[in-house]
Amino acid sequence: MQKTVNILNKRARFDYEILERYDAGIVLAGSEIKSIRLGKASIAESFCEFQGHELFAINTNIEEYAFSRSFSHKPKSERKLLLNKKELKSLHKSVQNQGLTIIPLRMFTNEKGIAKLEIGLCRGKKNYDKRETMKERDTKRDLDRIKKIYK
Repeated sequence: MQKTVNILNKRARFDYEILERYDAGIVLAGSEIKSIRLGKASIAESFCEFQGHELFAINTNIEEYAFSRSFSHKPKSERKLLLNKKELKSLHKSVQNQGLTIIPLRMFTNEKGIAKLEIGLCRGKKNYDKRETMKERDTKRDLDRIKKIYK
C-alpha cells in the first residue's frame, strides 16, 4: 500500500528514562498528513501537555506541504492527541502526583496510512545518568569492533 513513515525523537531516550509507552492518534488539519508521509516533520523539541482534560502535543513541527494552495497550516501549532479516557486519567494522575513528563518518542503511520504518535511517560535523567549511558554505548561499540575483527 504505502511506505511506512518512522520519525524518531532520538534525544528523548538520552534525556529521559521511559517508564510507559502509549500510541495516540493525532488530530491533523489541512495537508499535514501529506507532509508527514513525505517525512517533513520533527518531534525533537516537542512535549505533551494537558489543557483541561485533553492532551496536546506542543512544539511538533510539521512543514507546510509544497503543493497545497488554500489548505496550508501553521508548522508549529498545538495538535490534540487522541487516547482512551482511562489512559488520559492515568497519565494525568502520574503527571500531577509524581512529577513525570510526557514526551513524543516516535511519529509513524500504521498499515491503513493513519498518522500516530507514540508517547512515553518519562522521568528526567540526571547528568551522571547521562554519562553512564554514554559509557555503556561506547563500551558496546568497542566490543562490537573487537567481535568484528575476530570473526
